[in-house]
Amino acid sequence: MPYYRRVGDLPKKRHTAHRDSSSHLRAEELMGLNGFSEESALLYHRFLPTAIVSAEAVESEPHRLHANHPLLPRHFRLHECKQGGDAVTGRQLLLANEDVLISYAVAVETSPLTRNAVGDELAYVESGRATLETVFGTIEVGAGDYVVIPTSTTHRFVVDPVGGEPLRVLFVEAVGHVNVPDRYLSSRGQLKEGAPFSERDIRGPDGPFVVDGEDVEVLVRNRAGLTRYVYAHHPFDVVGWDGCLYPWAFSIHDFEPIVGRIHQPPPVHQTFAGPNFVICSFVPRLFDFDPEAIPVPYNHANVDSDEVLFYCGGNFMSRAGSGIGQGSVSLHPSGFVHGPQPGSVEAAMGKPSTEELAVMIDTFRPLQLGQVALDVEDDAYPWTWARRSAQG
Repeated sequence: MPYYRRVGDLPKKRHTAHRDSSSHLRAEELMGLNGFSEESALLYHRFLPTAIVSAEAVESEPHRLHANHPLLPRHFRLHECKQGGDAVTGRQLLLANEDVLISYAVAVETSPLTRNAVGDELAYVESGRATLETVFGTIEVGAGDYVVIPTSTTHRFVVDPVGGEPLRVLFVEAVGHVNVPDRYLSSRGQLKEGAPFSERDIRGPDGPFVVDGEDVEVLVRNRAGLTRYVYAHHPFDVVGWDGCLYPWAFSIHDFEPIVGRIHQPPPVHQTFAGPNFVICSFVPRLFDFDPEAIPVPYNHANVDSDEVLFYCGGNFMSRAGSGIGQGSVSLHPSGFVHGPQPGSVEAAMGKPSTEELAVMIDTFRPLQLGQVALDVEDDAYPWTWARRSAQG
């Protein structure tokens, strides 16, 4: 997943000579997952994609991470994060563990060309608009879009300045690959009937996207750090490609919620799966239809996971009065029992629906706290269930 696509100028057979109108041989590049044993794409370049003229290490500050100790539920107000920079170098680290980095950007500039060789990136666009330019082509993205960028895809975000609105993006950087949950897929990879979205909802790149240029810089991240390559020719020189590996976008507004007679568990909202984490989408939906059903979530303990919720829009009824609002991120760690705000259970009885919009990230190893998150933390949040302050 995603499904097979064919874009631009390709030869009839793979791994055969493909020449331009001047008989110049195109350079074929195979991008493949897991030792070329899984999904792949074949790209045809005008110039050699291997032609670098220089490489240098880029020094960067190590991540400042703090243990969640004493163990507390946390609330971070992301709209208090600073604005500026771009969607790559301007990311502000919130939470991290061995499997994932969760960061936030409020970008106003075009990012440098970049390539993440550590793992896939998933971006959720809270607001603003941008064009994601890649070696595969371009994707227009805006509020509510998830964007999956496969490992080692050269890309950049070009912010749309219309209206002067910055591009607000939550980034999830994996150590590995981000996929559609296996249970949604047939044995041959088609999304099943009953899955909460379909192939029609997926947007791939418009392409090809060919850019001229020489001595072009690309910032590459691997596990040792950052390297700045200078390429002899612009990496966006692909005249055609095909395969099942490419960046793609999917709108949270196209997620079809699964509802039942009584309250459904969080896995029904799952949208993506990554190594030791999952991502779920909470969207406007009808409440449970049993007359005695309690529509808000029951008190629950994340025995094996830390739960992160990014509140993107709508009415967050179950946490009304806790300080949660648009742009909030809550962290409910393993070892802490959490649930609805006092009074919200009775208030929800008989209500027909919810208008909430939120992205949930569950990680199966504990998360540490970035300094940026601590700088925008709501210190009163842990005691909101008791209806009193910490000093109460």
